[in-house]
Amino acid sequence: MDRLEAVKAEVADLKAQIDAIRQEKNDKTMGDVAALSVPLKDIRKPPSIKLRRTLKGHFGKVYAMHWSGDSDHLLSASQDGRLIVWNAKANVKTHAISLRSSWVMTCAFEQTKGNLVACGGLDNICSVYDISQAQQNRTMQELTGHDGYLSCCRFIDDKTLLTASGDSSCIQWDIETGEVLQSFAKHNGDVMSICMSPTDPNIFVSGSVDTTGRIWDIRTGKNVQTHIGHDADINSVHFFPDGNAFGSGSDDSTCRIFDMRCYGEVNKFGTEAVNCGITAVSFSKSGRLLFGGYDDFNIHAWDTLSAGEDHSFELPSPHDNRVSCLGVNPKGDALCTGSWDNYLKVWA
Repeated sequence: MDRLEAVKAEVADLKAQIDAIRQEKNDKTMGDVAALSVPLKDIRKPPSIKLRRTLKGHFGKVYAMHWSGDSDHLLSASQDGRLIVWNAKANVKTHAISLRSSWVMTCAFEQTKGNLVACGGLDNICSVYDISQAQQNRTMQELTGHDGYLSCCRFIDDKTLLTASGDSSCIQWDIETGEVLQSFAKHNGDVMSICMSPTDPNIFVSGSVDTTGRIWDIRTGKNVQTHIGHDADINSVHFFPDGNAFGSGSDDSTCRIFDMRCYGEVNKFGTEAVNCGITAVSFSKSGRLLFGGYDDFNIHAWDTLSAGEDHSFELPSPHDNRVSCLGVNPKGDALCTGSWDNYLKVWA
């Protein structure tokens, strides 16, 4: 027993030393560092971004959305029990899929060919559909293996897929056979969000109720980095465009950026005026802006090169209920937001 206590004390001492070293190196804000190189251009105020489309078609709360790789189409999932594929540019529905379970929490669009979509929720199942086929309502594959609700899913390619669950694990699947390829289980609470690296298909990040963001290497199946800093559940994670960092949104009312190269937090965004949880985050194409969707119906844009103490701007009256999802399309010229007010809105 004495030996166990000694080991615990040693671990606590090592953690304190690591924190002390991190604090010693954390001597400047992101704004200070950015100003040292070249003068930064101010973000236009008021911004040029405006509401371009309102996508009306769901009759229940919108819980999730995901852009297609072509940047024109997007997928949405709602409590009305339907998946809808939209041509956002033309403001028309191209496909509508009726789900067996209306308790859907996530959806994903395959990025390379754009023929496959997936969704899941409280049924613990990830359902995959081929929208290029005539019978779209028939599932192409049902992936069963999680012991908890499905919180997030993302395609690695057109043959493999990742899911995150309330059972504290992530699973990589073979879509054709429906087999589990490997499981990733290091989190100590529900995994709420995952995001694939934009530069390396073998790397992904996960965010969890245990307040940590973890980097995983699919080749080894190991958790290669664990990032701490948030004081409450992490609801959303999204990779920085260069793949070296990721952003996170949490119930502690802050968004943060963690850099994999320095293995730590490099910026934090939040003000005393914003006192609600963040449900979704997404970077602009350049990475200069980090968009956050909030429980108080607002969407804030943060300058990633600022000190993080004040938002750059917020979208004017974006929704009439909780913002549940948002995403910038691959081209970087449009932002889509989804809400419990049943609508999706496209801003550009």
